[in-house]
Amino acid sequence: MRSFDDIWTLAVERKGEESVREALQFPKPAAEIAAMTDDRFLALMTRCIFQSGFNWKVVDAMWPGFEAAFEGFDIGACAMLHDEDFGRLVSDTRIIRHGQKIKSVQENAVFLADLARDHGSAGAFFAGWPAENYIGLLDLLQKKGSRLGGNTGPYFLRLAGLESFILSQSVVNRLVAEGVVSKAPTSARDKAAVQAAFNTWRNQSGRSLTEISRVLALSID
Repeated sequence: MRSFDDIWTLAVERKGEESVREALQFPKPAAEIAAMTDDRFLALMTRCIFQSGFNWKVVDAMWPGFEAAFEGFDIGACAMLHDEDFGRLVSDTRIIRHGQKIKSVQENAVFLADLARDHGSAGAFFAGWPAENYIGLLDLLQKKGSRLGGNTGPYFLRLAGLESFILSQSVVNRLVAEGVVSKAPTSARDKAAVQAAFNTWRNQSGRSLTEISRVLALSID
């Protein structure tokens, strides 16, 4: 497996150093994540879920309608949605009328309420999660959350500002080229190998998972 410096060099050779630096993304400070209110985490989850497999521009254009339809993503109100509410929401033209995704708002509100009960707030939970076990957080989102598997969970965490890597095709191609995995990781063993590789590059470079993920993507076709 190449060092991070070597992969940085590959990215610079492909894109130019200025372009690589401009393409970098950075996580938010832990204090900023901890200060986010629970409703904003639910809003981000919902945005990522509805954008998955759909035109992002359409979701963006309709977003004020989502905020209104779900009462500003108030955790208590969304957690208490019932059958009559779902019947109303699947006919609400202000939002995308996808029944299962609408249901995920209620389920994720319950998930976030549980985090807040156990940790003081969802923000405190996410801010305190160790980047060295990022894969564990993805597994938790998939198991405890609703429709947060695949790349939806990672995109949510990226938007929320957490240290994160997204296993895009380019990132997977670099991981394969480095011998970390032989294909997109799905098994617990392969996911652990990916986490270990990112941890190694993180220790070598002092950079965040977010930055490393971007450099890996830029280093290969």
